[in-house]
Amino acid sequence: MPTRAPRFARPTRRAPGTGAGTETVTDRLVESNRAYAAGFADPGTDARPVLQVAVVACMDARLDLHAALGLELGDCHTVRNAGGVVTDDTIRSLTISQRVLGTRSVVLIHHTGCGLQILTEDFRHELELEVGQRPAWAVEAFRDVDQDVRQSMQRVRTSPFLPHTDDVRGFVFDVTTGLLREIDPRT
Repeated sequence: MPTRAPRFARPTRRAPGTGAGTETVTDRLVESNRAYAAGFADPGTDARPVLQVAVVACMDARLDLHAALGLELGDCHTVRNAGGVVTDDTIRSLTISQRVLGTRSVVLIHHTGCGLQILTEDFRHELELEVGQRPAWAVEAFRDVDQDVRQSMQRVRTSPFLPHTDDVRGFVFDVTTGLLREIDPRT
């Protein structure tokens, strides 16, 4: 399998209070944006996705959703979070996507080797001990990725806020092959 050269050298960390001369990763991203903007052409679309689809996926850096799904700028709404799980905030985004911006389909994508498979809800307790406040959110950790996709599909399909739940499909992306495997919601 071919490897790709990194676009950036690994950043060196700048100590607080140090002056210029040490570039941060954010500095490099801003510089890359300048180069991008120099060749940018307004695609002439609005916030309504051309394909009327919203994709909910994990935030894992190994998932290049546009490339993996053959999507172009403006084709879809993308909602990403840890695990790609359907949380209240995901339902919020999907509700706005459907009711205001015209999406009709929902694609859910989890993946192999997800970090949420090694966490437990004890993570919240550990945070509470460290910072003195328990997070209001659930970790949404899981062991079985297929079952978690099914749970996410069920959350979308049963949400009273979503008017379009006929075309909801869930997949597991294999991070070693790049292939999607569809999950049967009934199993």
